[in-house]
Amino acid sequence: MSNIPRILRKPDVLILTNLSKSTLYNRIKEHLIHPPISLGARAVGFIASEIEAVIQAMIAEQSPEQIKALVQELITQREQLTKEKSSWKS
Repeated sequence: MSNIPRILRKPDVLILTNLSKSTLYNRIKEHLIHPPISLGARAVGFIASEIEAVIQAMIAEQSPEQIKALVQELITQREQLTKEKSSWKS
């Protein structure tokens, strides 16, 4: 059970990061925070471990370029996991 990702809804992410909604979406657009995943027709969520990694990078005062690289790595890991899971179904 411990390797099941925890999903955070937008209000939780806003509280954790202390960002406004517009700043959150600007940072997603600038690749400083990873995009949310779809939870249904009108719902999205953020993977908690990815948000926590970005917060840790901010605490460590990493540059925007370093955070962008981190976010890209998180997205790549997510894509690889998705590919692995779809190959299990085949």
